[in-house]
Amino acid sequence: MQQKLSPQQIQVIKLLEIPVMELEQRIKREIEENPVLEEGAEVDEDLDNDEELENSNNNDEFTLDDYINEEDQTPSYKLKANNYSKDDKAKPIIQAAETSYRELLRSQLLLQDFNENEKQIARFLIDTLDDDGYIRRELDSVADDLAFKQNLNVESEDVSKVLEVIKENFDPVGVGAESLADCLLIQLRRKEKKTFYTKVAEEILSDYFEEFSKKHYQKIIKQLEISEDDIKQAIEEIIKLNPKPGNSSGNSATKNIAVVTPDFVLENNDGELYVTLNSRNTPELRLSKYYTNMLTEISVQKKQTKDQKKGATFVKQKMDSARWFIDAIKQREQTLMHTIEAIIKYQHQYFLEGDETKLKPMRLKDIAAITDLDISTISRVSNSKYIQTEFGVKKLKSFFSEGIMNEEGEEISTKEIKKILQEVIIEEDKKKPLTDDKLSLLLKDKGYPIARRTVAKYREQLKIPVGRLRKEL
Repeated sequence: MQQKLSPQQIQVIKLLEIPVMELEQRIKREIEENPVLEEGAEVDEDLDNDEELENSNNNDEFTLDDYINEEDQTPSYKLKANNYSKDDKAKPIIQAAETSYRELLRSQLLLQDFNENEKQIARFLIDTLDDDGYIRRELDSVADDLAFKQNLNVESEDVSKVLEVIKENFDPVGVGAESLADCLLIQLRRKEKKTFYTKVAEEILSDYFEEFSKKHYQKIIKQLEISEDDIKQAIEEIIKLNPKPGNSSGNSATKNIAVVTPDFVLENNDGELYVTLNSRNTPELRLSKYYTNMLTEISVQKKQTKDQKKGATFVKQKMDSARWFIDAIKQREQTLMHTIEAIIKYQHQYFLEGDETKLKPMRLKDIAAITDLDISTISRVSNSKYIQTEFGVKKLKSFFSEGIMNEEGEEISTKEIKKILQEVIIEEDKKKPLTDDKLSLLLKDKGYPIARRTVAKYREQLKIPVGRLRKEL
């Protein structure tokens, strides 16, 4: 026995996976490729010749029923999750705009005294930088690529010379660095006002970066013959610097942020939660009246030419494809709404308060059981989808987590445990940070029996370093 998916089922599966921004592009592409599919509101028009068509069906080689299902009484379709009038008050949709920092760097090329070869090298270097603003490749390799891809024969020294100009003159400060220490040093050296502590910070980064990264502060104090207060002030200078200048959050012109448009919008109206699909930019769809009329005209003719038959077959195929697509969009929206409503009901307390400790353990199979949908369907719905709440835009996947039993026998979410772990680490004495063993004992005292290795796993997932790297003077 072999189960085959229908074209519509395949269409729905593909559409379920994509977020709202991609859906808009997907619909536009379908409209461009299929002339039968149109953008616009439904127009209700009576087919005056319905009775005549029914009477002539027996004599026609091609009939209207071949192209339009009996259940479809109108030739045009409209699909939109929420219908808005022009008087409706628009709800703001949070969206992050993307502007590449590389565009900012390219705009600064004209300000430099570069010859044509140096400009070409600079442009290539800018394209070679990673998203954090670093160059992660050997300069010999960059020179080889310039020869191979740009037909520009230069030495690594030529590349190094241009790179130094980028480091010294370009904004955001720190781009073009070859390491974290290099990035931080560039920023310190370009400071206009330097103090004694700035110079100490430069010395730490240039000569004792490994000791600094491992927080071996006493060794640095001894080597530099400085006081504990001196190193504290120097470290303050360092932590003000930006370790990722290419992904800077200080200037909107240098941001490189992924576009996030929520697929759902949740509103809390005096304790009543309402969720809607974000479909304001999703066009309404219908079957083309022009092509429907064309089929009508062909169907009433007793004799049809070869070209007419060929044209009718082509239009029928396109009409079937358009109908499949419209129905797939409908099914996608129904599945998305069914799933999000189940998630909101399951995590009702969290969506009311926004407190992550109120998140209940929730697995894909829990929502699948509530909705009578397959686990793979729930996975597709939750993947790459976001919901706008009064607490910010959240990823659907973030609401799913496993659970463990506490000492009272209650099942608690791993998210709650991570929240408690984070709070314990925030409150610890930074001069004597807690080891994973001590964190495990503290959590056990609070009623969360977590093993040391589990603490280490959660700590790493929270991107919290080990105890010795959390040490402060």
